[in-house]
Amino acid sequence: MIEYDHVFGYQQPHNDTYAGLPVVHVLADDDDLPAADAAAWRFQANDWGDGPDTMDEGFDWFFEHVDTSRVKAVVIGAWEECYTKNSAHIVSRLADNASRLPELRSLFLGAITSQEAEISWIRQSDITPLLEAYPRLTRLEVRGGSGLGLSPVRHQALRILRVETGGLPGEMTRAIAASDLPALEHLELWLGEENYGGDTAVSDLAPILSGERLPALRHLGLQDSEIQDEIAAAVATAPVVARLESLGLSMGALTDAGAESLLTGQPLTHLRALDLHHHYLTASMMRRVADALPGVRVDLSEQETPEEDWRYIAVSE
Repeated sequence: MIEYDHVFGYQQPHNDTYAGLPVVHVLADDDDLPAADAAAWRFQANDWGDGPDTMDEGFDWFFEHVDTSRVKAVVIGAWEECYTKNSAHIVSRLADNASRLPELRSLFLGAITSQEAEISWIRQSDITPLLEAYPRLTRLEVRGGSGLGLSPVRHQALRILRVETGGLPGEMTRAIAASDLPALEHLELWLGEENYGGDTAVSDLAPILSGERLPALRHLGLQDSEIQDEIAAAVATAPVVARLESLGLSMGALTDAGAESLLTGQPLTHLRALDLHHHYLTASMMRRVADALPGVRVDLSEQETPEEDWRYIAVSE
């Protein structure tokens, strides 16, 4: 299974490392530039006097000063007014210059912290052109669900797909589920809540849970959901689970009902890890889950308490 440097929390800006490489910010001192393939190149633009004013300025410098034919990883941070201006201009710039980035394998679109824009404020766009322009891309991560779009694609090389949102549109989920991703090993979707556009239904996940288009899948994360109990019930009988090595149902409103579905469903003892952190399980149910899976690394941290019967998810706004 592909090694994945998991970090929890959309606060992770990838200022220091990404995809196993040290991060270098564009417009850095020319005298200190590393080899192009020895760094992940980070782009950011704002009007606070920290970095270029526009992303185009950063891209212009990048293509002039870096041997982009060797670049392996790119991180896109906050672009100008990312809470009102969507990412379409960045997607277009990357797609239009794919021939100049033939070795690009890892891409994070939207490594933006809440100090710059809350996750639900980040304006994304259709990311289909990225997958079409980079058929050798192995890792794609996106933060922000507002305006996020995708047309079903077939991509032979993609091994990691992560979509972090406070609300994942059902249309986006259905497009991912309808895509053919034969090499995909790690799929992680932050489903969010309806108030922030998260109208994904359990039925939208059916093709993913069947696993028919995902023969290489080894990690599945369906998390940060207000309907986490319903998702757990569907996962409990999902064919794809039998060949997973790890499963993530964390960050959501999981209660004893959802945990009961997992315990009475298909065996989970083959898993190496089960991530349930940020949950609403009672202490007795936590013990039952741990006792039922003695050989599994189960994360039951962050036990939450409902507030007047209201259960909040880890990441929404």
